[in-house]
Amino acid sequence: MDSAIAKIEADARRSADTHLWKLSLPALEGIDLYLKDESTHPTGSLKHRLARSLFLYALCNGFVDEGTALIEASSGSTAVSEAYFAQMIGAPFYAVVPRATSREKIAAIEHYGGRCHFVDDGRRLYDDAAELAAKVGGHYLDQFTFAERATDWRGNNNIAESIFEQMRAEAHPIPAWIVMSAGTGGTSATIGRYIRYKRHATQLSVADAEYSAFFEGFAKHDRTARCERSTRIEGIGRPRVEPSFMLDVIDHMVRIPDAVSLAAMLVLSRRLGRRVGGSTGTNFAGVCGRASEMRKRGERGSIVSLICDPGERYVNTYHSGEWRAANGLETEPYEKMFEAFLEGGELPPALEEAFRR
Repeated sequence: MDSAIAKIEADARRSADTHLWKLSLPALEGIDLYLKDESTHPTGSLKHRLARSLFLYALCNGFVDEGTALIEASSGSTAVSEAYFAQMIGAPFYAVVPRATSREKIAAIEHYGGRCHFVDDGRRLYDDAAELAAKVGGHYLDQFTFAERATDWRGNNNIAESIFEQMRAEAHPIPAWIVMSAGTGGTSATIGRYIRYKRHATQLSVADAEYSAFFEGFAKHDRTARCERSTRIEGIGRPRVEPSFMLDVIDHMVRIPDAVSLAAMLVLSRRLGRRVGGSTGTNFAGVCGRASEMRKRGERGSIVSLICDPGERYVNTYHSGEWRAANGLETEPYEKMFEAFLEGGELPPALEEAFRR
C-alpha cells in the first residue's frame, strides 16, 4: 500500500496545473468568460483528478491490498483515468461501461490495460459493477457514491482552489458564476462547498443533460427522482440522483437539450480552433445563458466553466454530421443562434425557450 500511495503522489507532483483560457468576446463587454482546460491532464479529462482521489481514498481506507482487482461503473472518461492509475500500481482493472460508449474511450481504457464489460441498459451499470466486483473478489471504486467524500473540498489543490488562485489577477477575480455540468456530482459538490467555506460571493450553476434525473431532483428537492432514458451526452446526466450530488450547494440549475449542447460544442470548437466534447458544449451553453442574464441586468463580472475532455474522443459521434442526423440531433439552427449571441450579445428568444424545456 505504501508503494502504491507513493507512486500516485509522485505522479501528482509531476503534473502541472491546467490552463485557464479567457475567451475574447467584444459583444459581451464587461462580462469575462473563462474555461479551465481539464483536457490537458495525462489521461485527457477532468476525471483524472477524481480518479486520483478515489484511488487514494480506497488505499488509505484499507479497501485495497496489493493485487486487488478494481472495478468501476463509468461512461468512459473516469474509467480511462482509473485504468491509468491501476496500471501505475499494478492492479487489474475492469470498467463496466454502456455499449454505446465511444470507441475512442474504449481504446484508451484498453491502452492502459483495463478490460471492458459492456451493458446495454445504462441503469444496470451500478448492479453489474457490484456483481463483477463480488465475482472476481475485487473492490468496486463506485465514483457515484464516493466522489464527493474522496476529494478534500476545503483545498489541497482541488479544482475550486485552482480556479480562484488562477483568477486572482483578473479584472473580476471573484467569479459571479461558476458553471458546471454533473456526472457523479462530485465536482459541483467540491466547488459549491469551497465557495461557501471561503465565503465568496460566487454562485454555482449546474447545467444538466436532457435525459437526466439531476435537474428534477434539484427543482423538486427530491433525491428519489428518476429518468428512464439514458443520457446521450457521455460523462454527464444520470438516471438517478447520485449520492455524490449535493443539492444544497447549488444556486441554479438549467436543463440543456442535447441538440443545444452539441451546437454549443461545435461553435466553441470553432472559436477555440480545436474540438471539445459534448459535456463541454453543455457547460458552454450554460455559460451563455448566465452571461445573457447578466447582460440584461447590466451586471459586470466573470464566469468560469470547464473544458472537460477533448473532442477527439467523439470524432465518430458528436463531431460527425451523419451520427447527429441518425440520432435526430439537428444542431445547425442552434449553432446560428449561438453565433448571433457571441457576435451581438443578445440570446435569441428561441434559444432561451429551448433552455426552459
